[in-house]
Formats: sequence, C-alpha cells, structure tokens
Amino acid sequence: MRPDEIQSRLEPWLAQVSGANSVSLFDIEKLSGGAIQENWALSVTFSSGSLAGMQKLVLRTDAPSIVSASLNRSQEYALLKTAFEAGVCVPEPLWVCDDMDVLGRNFFMMRRVGGFAAGHKLVRDQSLGADLLKQLGQQLATIHMITPPSDELSFLKVPDDAPALRDIVQYRGWLDEFSAPYPVLEWGLSWLQRNAPANTEIVLNHRDFRTGNYMVHDGDLSGILDWEFAAWGDPMADIGWFCAKCWRFGATTNEAGGIGDRSDFYSAYEAASGRTIDESAVTYWEVMAHVRWAIIAVQQGNRFFIDGEENLEAALTAHVLPELELEIMRMTGNGT
Repeated sequence: MRPDEIQSRLEPWLAQVSGANSVSLFDIEKLSGGAIQENWALSVTFSSGSLAGMQKLVLRTDAPSIVSASLNRSQEYALLKTAFEAGVCVPEPLWVCDDMDVLGRNFFMMRRVGGFAAGHKLVRDQSLGADLLKQLGQQLATIHMITPPSDELSFLKVPDDAPALRDIVQYRGWLDEFSAPYPVLEWGLSWLQRNAPANTEIVLNHRDFRTGNYMVHDGDLSGILDWEFAAWGDPMADIGWFCAKCWRFGATTNEAGGIGDRSDFYSAYEAASGRTIDESAVTYWEVMAHVRWAIIAVQQGNRFFIDGEENLEAALTAHVLPELELEIMRMTGNGT
C-alpha cells in the first residue's frame, strides 16, 4: 500500500467509525519490521467526537505474505481488547475492519505508544535491568490471569491434552512438509515428546513474549505488542520463550530476555501471579522455543529460496538455523 492510498481510503472510514464530521490523515509512515504483519504510523486530526483533535495512531494489517499459524486481524484485535480490559500494558485498540473494500485487507487501529522495541538496542542499554524485568514479570502474570472459557476469545481452542503435546504435533507436521531432512529438529521433537510436562493449568499465552516485542519509553515498559500467535497454554511456556538464548540478541549472560537476571524476572512474576516457577519446566520450554524458532526459520528461508518470494528478511532468518540446532543439542545432549 502507498501512503496516498491509505489516506484517501481511510479518511472516510475513520470519520464513520469515530463519529467525526471530518478526518484528516498526515505523517503516514510504514514502521520497520513486520515480515508477517504491516504497521503504519499515522497522525490523525478528528474534527469532532470523542477523539476531537490530533491523535497518533497505528494501522496494523496483513503483510503481503502471512503465515498460517498467525491469527487474523479481527482475532488479534479481540486479544488486544481483552488484554487491555484486563489491565495489561498494551496499546489501546480502537476499531477493527473486516470490510475488504476499505483497504483491500483486514486491519485494525490502535493508539500509538512511545518508545522503541528493537531488541539489539534494548539489550545494549545499560540503564535497563531489574526495574524493567520487574514490570515485564508483573505484566506476564497479568496476561496469565486470563483463563478459559472466554466468549471474546472463543476462536482459541482449549487443548484437549497437555499443551506441549499439542505443540509437538503441530511442529512435527510442519517438519514433515519440508523436502529436506532436519535430523537435529527431529531429535529435538523426540526429546520434547519424551519429557513433556503433564500440565493441567491452562492460561492465555502470548506465545511471542520476548525482547523485541515490547516497547520501552524512558526506561519503562510502554506496550506489549504482536499478539498474533496467542493461544491457551502452559504458563511456563511464555517464561521459557522469554528466557530462551535465541531471544537474548547476543547478550547471552543476561538470561532474562538479554536484559538481566532471571531472579528479577522470576520474583516479580511469582509475586504478581501467586504461582511458583518450575525451573525444570522452564528449561523444557526453552528447548521447545529453540525447536519452534528453528522450524519457523526453515519456513521463512523456504519462502525465499524455494518459493522465490523477494523477501530479504525471510532469507536472512534462515541463517540462524545452525546456531539454534547447536543450542538444541547442547540442552538435550544427555539423551534423556
């Protein structure tokens, strides 16, 4: 989409949904990142109504290439709305549109939050640490207070079995679709199958809760982003994903998201949730995180190398595979 297209098509729609007599868009800019979804920053002037004046918003819509595991924009909007109402630090969701005649894609609008999210920058910021990890632990605990059943989230299927077994079935199916063999990933899935925790507690998992997917403004958490992979699952899964080595952006000694010590993150989560963290279960889910990310890396690489999609980010993602495979072998090397 071009900025002029967004302006001409979105202005009348925003006027209708906001109740304003007129709407003017300006400073339309595509935000960086977003191989799966596109995010556009917009400045919007509403002539009247509850949002009268100038507002800074974000348009979130599908990128030209999406992945089947991603929820659609209406579903992600419902998740964001549920999280916002539960007190989670997320951008306020405003409107959702399923009418393809507006932009040719489904989309939703939310308020823009300040700060930045780039993981490689956050892990180098020496001013961050225990305080940010405390906020992140508290926020993850708040997310995990959302449990099934939920009419608003009825599109999320509650697992029939342990969430780990559900995930293994899905990842094995993805692996079977590849034309080339990946023995380390097969080994990783076999290890995960043998060691799957028999968890009975089901909560809302963000499933991409990591450095790079939250905004920080002046040292404080300003918004948790990217909810398109959320599902019902094991609370330890989100903790394992956050702490996994593959999401530390090179700051490997800072085991909590590349930001600081696990103890700061764990203690804040435990205090806010009333739940005791099972460290062995977290280790299990860290292995799962590396297997999951490795399979996604193969999928992304195939988009470029096999399907011929002109997507440099997808091509570069494939290059993390050897490092992920090495970590899987390191973590499961005892063979049990």
